[in-house]
Amino acid sequence: MASIIVIAVVLVLDILAFVLAIGAERRRSYAHVNVDNSGRGYCVYSSDASTAYGVSALLLLLAAQAVAMAASRCFCCGRALSPGRWRAFSGICFIICWVTFVIAELCLLAGSVRNAYHTKYISWTSSRDQPPNCAMLRKGVFAAGAAFTFLTALFTELHYLFYARARDAAAVPPPIVGGIGMTRM
Repeated sequence: MASIIVIAVVLVLDILAFVLAIGAERRRSYAHVNVDNSGRGYCVYSSDASTAYGVSALLLLLAAQAVAMAASRCFCCGRALSPGRWRAFSGICFIICWVTFVIAELCLLAGSVRNAYHTKYISWTSSRDQPPNCAMLRKGVFAAGAAFTFLTALFTELHYLFYARARDAAAVPPPIVGGIGMTRM
């Protein structure tokens, strides 16, 4: 039987990570160019809350993955699982959850780093008609992290449930098959 506590903790951590990733997408930094008295342009950025949201989502997703992998003994340690469909499903979900986890972590990390980067002064070497570009995060990086966070949550939960089924099936001894029993004479 799968542990309700492990399922609940992983689900809560993953949902919080998903919500924070969505919040990071909505609170991305925007910039506009101002000109100082000497004629040099500089970028003025909006709030930097999305960097904190992105890092928090990254850490919560990491904690959820650590709890799930510790509970399932990372699928490769511990006693053997019974062969069959539950072990196969668990293995497939294990691989998919790690792939989606890595992609989600990379999106959240890249988004947080890029969002935290602020250019200060920019030279006006280009024509006066075109304002200089300020470094900003592209739209959708945190949203991609949120989508892969959702997929990670889904496949991590499925992996743990299938792992628990395979573990419980391994605890039951196989039935004795055959019509003739051997006894001591």
